[in-house]
Order: sequence, then structure tokens, then C-alpha cells
Amino acid sequence: MADLTTKTDVSRQWRSHGRTRRSTRTVRVTASALITAATVLAVLVVPPIVQLDEQAIDLALKLRPPSPAHPFGTDDVGRDLLLRCVYGLRVSLLVGLVAALVATVIGTAVGAAAAAFGGWTDRIVMRLVDTFSSVPHLLLGIFIVAMFRPGVWPVIVSVALTHWLSTARIVRSEVLSLRSRPFVDAAISGGASRWRVTARHLLPAVLPQAGLAAVLMVPHAMWHESALSFLGLGLPTHQASLGTLVQTARGSLLAGDWWPTLFPGLFLIVPTLAIAGLAGAWRERINPRRRSELML
Repeated sequence: MADLTTKTDVSRQWRSHGRTRRSTRTVRVTASALITAATVLAVLVVPPIVQLDEQAIDLALKLRPPSPAHPFGTDDVGRDLLLRCVYGLRVSLLVGLVAALVATVIGTAVGAAAAAFGGWTDRIVMRLVDTFSSVPHLLLGIFIVAMFRPGVWPVIVSVALTHWLSTARIVRSEVLSLRSRPFVDAAISGGASRWRVTARHLLPAVLPQAGLAAVLMVPHAMWHESALSFLGLGLPTHQASLGTLVQTARGSLLAGDWWPTLFPGLFLIVPTLAIAGLAGAWRERINPRRRSELML
């Protein structure tokens, strides 16, 4: 009887722990979704509604602290910091989304081709992937950006060409696991070519993993763009970017003016964490085994 009571108590504790985990996950996903929606709404709605020049200089308002007129204060030349942060987030989000999409397409194509053909093709492609992976992303990105004129698109090209490697590995691993499935053997036995099997059966099966890799890549790409902007590369000096805002605010921070550094940093950290939270929830949903392990 005592053993039965003990087992019942343990079972109740596990169920209570599972409910707590589910509740925490629900709160995290809801908060991430709200922050992501607010971010997208801000970059789409604020600039057309405000109708102000984010590059307008007013030295009389230089380094004003946060106030009702300027909720985030002003920078070292009197520009409204809230508007500058929104425009900077707009650039970072554009770079992150487009670069993640391009990198995912490249990585999916390379990984699927390597796994589908196998043999020497697979070995050569993966050795090339290993070679590129041995070079630090930031160093390779600086080299690529240096070959173009300053602008948004060179940064997108730089980020995309340095972030497709992990997607290629993921897709290759998934395709290799799918090649041994019965439906693939049946398609090959029916006379389907490798291209047809890859296009009709393998690629659709790996699209959820590729989509997840793209979403996980967006925050990484945003941080990469901010790092390049912080180093003074890629974007013109007059164009707002979160990395540029943080870089130009270093002198103000040393003088005791905290707001030019704090708010651009928050505009970078909070949205990227929210997007990563949504990607984590998606990963738990498409991987039931991992979700069940997290529930324990």
C-alpha cells in the first residue's frame, strides 16, 4: 500500500512538473510572438506615419535625455533616437530576412544535391563545406563586403554567402536518412530518376527542417550585419543601422550619456531573442521526441 501511495505521489509530481513546463513554454511563445509582431509593425508603420527625416540634424537638441518629446532621447547631433532605432531595426530586419532566405536556398540545394548523388560528389561538396567552415564567418564577411561599394545589398550577399553551410549539413543529413526509406526505394524501383526522386520526395520532406534553419538564421544574420556596421563596413555612414548607432555612441557612453547606447542595443537584443524563441517553439513542434524529453 505504501509503495502504491509513493508511486501515486511521484506521478502527481511529474504531471505537475509537466504542466508547469507547458505553462512556461506557452508564456514564452506568446511573449515572443507579441514582440515579433510589434517589431514588424514598428518597422512597417512608424516611418510612414511619423513623416520625419531620421537624418535631420539639430545641434540645439544634442544629447538630450529621454523626454515626452523624445522618448529615447537624442544622439550627439540632435537626431531623434527612437526614429533612428526604428530605421536601424528596419535595415537589420531586411538584411536578416533576405540573407536567411538566400542562405537557406543555397544550403538546401547544395545539401540535397550532395546527399542525392552521393559518392565522390558528396565527398567533394562536403570537403568544400568544411573548408569554408574553417574560416571565421566575420572574417570572410569582411572580405566579401570589401569587394563592393557600401550599401545594404553587399551586406546581404556577405551574410548569405557565409551562413548557408549549416543548412547544407542539416539538409544533407536529413536526405541521407530519407534515402533508406521504403517510399524512396519504391520510387527508384518504379524507374524514377534521381532528379525526380529528389524533387518529388526528398526536398518536400526536408522543407520543414530547412524552414526552421531559415528562422534560426535570421537573428544570427541580424547580429552579423550589426557587427559589420559596428566595424564601419557595408553600410554608408549616414544610413541608420543598429550597429552603427552603437558604434557612434561609444564616446557618449564614456561621458555618462547612457541612452544612445542602451536603446539601440535593446532594439537588437529583444527582437532577436523573440525570433529565436519562436524558432525554438517550432523546433519542439516538428520534433516530438525532443518535446517529450523537454517535458520530463
